Amino acid sequence: MQFKISALLWFLAITSLFCSAIDAQTLPYKDKNLPIEKRVDDLLSRMTLDEKIAQIRHIHSWNIFNGQELDETKLSALAGDISWGFVEGFPLTGENCAKNMYPIQKYMVEKTRLGIPIFTVAESLHGVVHDGTTIYPQNIALGSTFNPQLAREKARMIADDLHSLGFRQVLAPCIDVVRELRWGRVEESYGEDPYLCGLFGIEEVSGYLESGISPMLKHYGPHGNPLSGLNLASVECGLRDLHEIYLKPFEMVVKNTGILAVMSTYNSWNHVPNSASHYLLTEVLRDQWGFKGYVYSDWGAIEMLKTMHFTARNSSEAAIQAISAGLDAEASSNCYPFLKTLIEKGQFDEEILNTAVRRVLFAKFAMGLFEDPYGEQYKGRKRHSPESIKLSKKIADESTVLLKNENRLLPLDTKRIRSIAVIGPNADQVQFGDYSWSRNNKDGITPLQGIKERAGKKVAIHYAKGCSLTSLDTSGIDEAVEAARKSDVAIIFGGSASAALARDYKSSTCGEGFDLNDLNLTGAQSQLIREVYQTGTPVILVLVTGKPFAIEWEKNNLAAILVQWYAGEQAGYSIADILFGNVVPSGRLTFSFPRSTGHLPVYYNYLPSDRGFYRNPGSYEAPGRDYVFAPPTALYSFGYGLSYTSFVYRNLTTDKDKYSLTDTIHATVEVKNIGEYTGKEVVQLYVRDKASTYVTPVKQLRDFKKIELAPGESRTVQLHVPIAELYLVDEANHRFVEPGEFVIEAGQSADNIILSKTIVAGEPSTIGDDEIVAPKIKKSSRQMQVRGEVRDIQATLVPGMQIIEKSTGKTIAVTDTQGRYNVTTGNHEYLIFKKSGYRAVEVEVNNMDIINITVNYGEN
Repeated sequence: MQFKISALLWFLAITSLFCSAIDAQTLPYKDKNLPIEKRVDDLLSRMTLDEKIAQIRHIHSWNIFNGQELDETKLSALAGDISWGFVEGFPLTGENCAKNMYPIQKYMVEKTRLGIPIFTVAESLHGVVHDGTTIYPQNIALGSTFNPQLAREKARMIADDLHSLGFRQVLAPCIDVVRELRWGRVEESYGEDPYLCGLFGIEEVSGYLESGISPMLKHYGPHGNPLSGLNLASVECGLRDLHEIYLKPFEMVVKNTGILAVMSTYNSWNHVPNSASHYLLTEVLRDQWGFKGYVYSDWGAIEMLKTMHFTARNSSEAAIQAISAGLDAEASSNCYPFLKTLIEKGQFDEEILNTAVRRVLFAKFAMGLFEDPYGEQYKGRKRHSPESIKLSKKIADESTVLLKNENRLLPLDTKRIRSIAVIGPNADQVQFGDYSWSRNNKDGITPLQGIKERAGKKVAIHYAKGCSLTSLDTSGIDEAVEAARKSDVAIIFGGSASAALARDYKSSTCGEGFDLNDLNLTGAQSQLIREVYQTGTPVILVLVTGKPFAIEWEKNNLAAILVQWYAGEQAGYSIADILFGNVVPSGRLTFSFPRSTGHLPVYYNYLPSDRGFYRNPGSYEAPGRDYVFAPPTALYSFGYGLSYTSFVYRNLTTDKDKYSLTDTIHATVEVKNIGEYTGKEVVQLYVRDKASTYVTPVKQLRDFKKIELAPGESRTVQLHVPIAELYLVDEANHRFVEPGEFVIEAGQSADNIILSKTIVAGEPSTIGDDEIVAPKIKKSSRQMQVRGEVRDIQATLVPGMQIIEKSTGKTIAVTDTQGRYNVTTGNHEYLIFKKSGYRAVEVEVNNMDIINITVNYGEN
């Protein structure tokens, strides 16, 4: 009997193996040697309508988990023998992710009819959003390093955490260009410049892909300039801004990487919801850029077509609008199940559904899920490794921006300072930023902790919170003032606080859904700063924040200011090392700071008309125009940041003076460290089109390099700009490079250009070059009285205009408060009318005793 049973088992085993072999041979989609497109077509041909719809849908944690425990009965009831497209476990602990993602995948592969693997999905904006993983600095900090290679290194490290938890698809990176600083999601962006956002996106995506993780670009569509700064609000812009600002980073990443997933946005553009825009999701993304992957809805975005945008009457219409536009996968809403009935009734074309399913399957094949659904090749990856902690600290070190350092107060010398007051709502509180798994001090290093450890036992630390971020309560300020009075220096840590995704949203002033109507420091922070300042103790302000604030008073009065964007779990050590000189600050602003909320927008790449016409900014002491009581400029501009050392720039050169339209400009600039510290400098290259058919920005970042120099060391930095990138866009979104002159500018920030050079691209037109034949100057035969008035082109009288006699170079008069003048000069003399902010005008007297002048704004 035993022999018969053993023989039977042996027979069944052999039969099973034989059948499996036959099955593999007869099912082309399981043949890894076939092209992906053929495997997709074969698999799609075998799928039922229910199986197709499941592939473009999401299993959410609430569907199959009871708290932290997977309920396999719920999973079986939900899925049956049908594999789904995606599954997440956002509320789960890290250990429960590692425990449960495998059995979910095992169910899909081994218990469904076709065995299609599922995309296990996680968030990792700046680290995986599950406890026990490394918390990195937020994107706004990463961008401020001006070191894109760090984005690739970060993605590689995050991939280790993701694999250890069983995830293969990540909802990152966020590459939105943000122009509205009141918006809570500023912190998720690398910056206000599309080129910079695109470069960081390319590096981060590449880091994930080469580590076996499928990244997802978000949020596709114009997103970063919501009306009034309110989350989900519409973005209104023209076609040029759409493509050259908001979509530019997405285009760069799609064309330069193998990205397979893109997330659509909630909001609308020009009255069309982005998640139902055929133009954005199909005509641009697929037809123009050649994207082959799938588009995934931001959570609930399809449902919002009927509940927020009201372009759909019901779920069926919402489903039709989204999937027809090119939105393939639905997350956190339930509109796509209605496609089955619509197709069965002949009200919807199944081929549109097939296209969406085909894209999801293509991504699964391309990421190797069919060959390695359980990630066996990534087993043993360490979570929260020492290497990842070191990288988090490095990004923090390179991202902090020194905004002011009067009389070289920083770095602090622990041999000379006996006591430090550490003050403020963010002094003894970690601030990791939104999309973190914790807000608890036990999971990171606070500034107070870092300062205590780095300062040593010989320096007394006096701590006082002073106030909160969300209350006007000032009862704690007296304690902070007393701490400052008995200290050699006071360090105030203010700024903002963001939520922890799906965990803790209390007392948030920043992050998704936490928008501000005013960019002044929240709560009683301003009063705290001013009262501490009144003690006479030198004050260092450290903004720990996810967005810029309006800090003009602080700039004008405090000794030193730093901005430490949410800097991850090592933030406290990082800021302490910077304060005490163990690390030289090298971060640069990727967002311009406004002088006030009313100054918005303040991004650097504005159009020539957009920072005032009159060039006569005023104040309460001397009211003017553009604005009456303030200049229209940014408080701190894009690219700005100080160091503990100093750099000089010399010899900007280009390989040619004249280029063809297919050439690349190769520029070099010499940089020397003339200070006492080894430091890192960000060499920035901007380009300005001198004259063009369409209005172009005053300058645009086209390349940058971050270099490290020892004291006295020099280096020649090489920078490159393809002429093809200097294109214009016409009304039909056609791109063309217009021949002409371009100014190449090298500097330390957008408003601190040190060197410039003009080059020529193509063959510029010579029509109408305004050549004026200079008249023969007649010698004056007599002196005469000349009077008149000076007005601008809007007929406004201009006081303070110099009248210069050309032959002598002397100023012979200045217009009075009514714009009038009266001079004695030669009857054939030339008079030059000149004033800062106006274009000079030259006119011959020619025996005229009344000469009225009209001047234009600008400089010659």
